[in-house]
Amino acid sequence: MKKKKVVSLFSGCGGMDLGIEGNFEILKESINTNINSDWVSGETRPGWLRLKPTTFEIIFANDIWRAAFFAWSKYFQKKGSPEDLFHVTSIVDLVKLHKKTRNVFPDGVDVVIGGFPCNDFSVSGKRLGFNSHKSHSGNILTNDEPTEENRGQLYIWMREVINVIQPKLFIAENVKGLVSLGESKKIIENDFRKVANDGYLVVDAKVLHASEYGVPQRRERVFFIGLKKSCVRKSVLKSLSENGLNVDYDPYPKPTHVNGVTKNLMFNNEFLAPPVILRQAFKGLHEPAESHDLSQRLYSKAIWFGRHCQGQTEINLDGVGPTIRAEHHGNIEFRRLSKAHGGKIHEELNRGLSERRLTVRECARIQTFPDDYEFVFKNPDKHVSASEAYKLIGNAVPPFLGYHVAKRIENIWDSIFK
Repeated sequence: MKKKKVVSLFSGCGGMDLGIEGNFEILKESINTNINSDWVSGETRPGWLRLKPTTFEIIFANDIWRAAFFAWSKYFQKKGSPEDLFHVTSIVDLVKLHKKTRNVFPDGVDVVIGGFPCNDFSVSGKRLGFNSHKSHSGNILTNDEPTEENRGQLYIWMREVINVIQPKLFIAENVKGLVSLGESKKIIENDFRKVANDGYLVVDAKVLHASEYGVPQRRERVFFIGLKKSCVRKSVLKSLSENGLNVDYDPYPKPTHVNGVTKNLMFNNEFLAPPVILRQAFKGLHEPAESHDLSQRLYSKAIWFGRHCQGQTEINLDGVGPTIRAEHHGNIEFRRLSKAHGGKIHEELNRGLSERRLTVRECARIQTFPDDYEFVFKNPDKHVSASEAYKLIGNAVPPFLGYHVAKRIENIWDSIFK
């Protein structure tokens, strides 16, 4: 089977990349077998299944952070991807170099994906949006005037890559907070529509709730999807242009699980699975001192601050997990609090288990990264610290959410494109 070629921008540690390619281990409860039993290639160990590969293949990846490159290449090399496939360079510099030399981005690309930087749109940040005070390389801007090279406008450079490559389809994603930040969503949609002289049909952006797709986390991301008009079947283009999205051509996946945040009863029917809870997600994990996995052994030692704010709460083992943020130390939630601090996981406290925050591996489990993805390692020439690992995991798209998006697009590909 010929693979569809994918260029990945702002790749980070590859959450979306892993999802777009598939072929990784997932918790059994994350699969709704009433709907997607054909996604599974087999059981890897009790309670864990392997997802089938998709028809997509990453042929180019990019990020400015070397820790992202180290983690990405260590995992994806095991899947057969060459190390030089990942480019540790700013997207701005890549576009400028390509315009000079024409030999940066590959030919024959079918899909471009990218999670352009979200810090400036996040509700947990300063919400500077397009007026970010940081440059494309992550440095503080000395000029007060925003430019197209600041961090908040890097989607413009993703648009430039799409204009250069002109794939059949692109997927851009960001935090839900972008939707509520003024006219940001509409501006970005309209800017993407201008690519290649109005050459793309950009469907309305949609917020996807991770817990509705078998991810044990109350995480919400907004996705933008565009289709190259000249490659779309005329009947489909006419239908989408005149009637908007319909069930046959909607590129967004349908929920497979009950919303684990609101317990929305409108999804409570025989076809949807119950939300995946942390007690299920953490099964088989040993306490840090008993684990041989470095990502499970390490966790933030920041003390409890004694006030109710992000990171100072205890997770609920019988609910979905908190949104894993791209932070560390005092903003990582507690795996358990002590009785003195109001801890409620009594069966563990009664066994003498001590107060601690979530480990790197527990955060990765909440994000649906497989256990064979190493986040912390200390090679002489390549190393990733626990602090860097927390940030990498928090910045990522949950791989299984990415898989849902990939499989939906895979299923409708031949119906949409000539």
